[in-house]
Amino acid sequence: MQNVEQDAQFAAEFHAGVDAEKIAEIYAEAYLNAVSGQGGSVDDAVGEFASLVDVLKSQPQFEAVLASAMIATDEKVALLEKAIAAAASPLFWNFLQVVAKRNRLDLLLPIFAQAQILRDKRQRRIPITITTATEVDSQLFEALSGKLRELLGGEPMIRSVIDPEVLGGLVVRVGDTVYDASISTQLQSVCRQMIERSAQEIQNRRENFRAG
Repeated sequence: MQNVEQDAQFAAEFHAGVDAEKIAEIYAEAYLNAVSGQGGSVDDAVGEFASLVDVLKSQPQFEAVLASAMIATDEKVALLEKAIAAAASPLFWNFLQVVAKRNRLDLLLPIFAQAQILRDKRQRRIPITITTATEVDSQLFEALSGKLRELLGGEPMIRSVIDPEVLGGLVVRVGDTVYDASISTQLQSVCRQMIERSAQEIQNRRENFRAG
């Protein structure tokens, strides 16, 4: 965990000129680097972190105690040890002790959020929101996923939203960015092709039925 210690020291010394999000990113990157350096699974590491976050969200008083500047670090570590140390991996437990030592337990939720973002970036997972006027069926959803995979060069993590007032029937958003017309046009083309194919299949079935 030496890299974690070094990065934590950096964050502690320069926190005056760095916002909380950046500090959280430093810790998150140090944690994932330590996991990768020991040949561990980044997905498993983030999953373990998620388990702690679930505890904090379900017990806001516990989170408040860890974030309090009025409570000694040793007491916080003792509480964490009692709550999760037995189930935690050695690497994650060591990481939490480093964060506690640097008085940054108030940033556990932001650190977790940054760990998720970094994990997705490293694995080329791209969070995407697709807003459509009507529900997207599974076949069309797969076609859209494939087209996005081709256009963006990564694995799309798609969240589907239905909004009947969407103009044009489709909006693609990556983060805070609505993608340009060229990508939207290509995706619209996929939709049209699927609709036309479905209509043709229905027509063929009708003709076959009449012929029979």
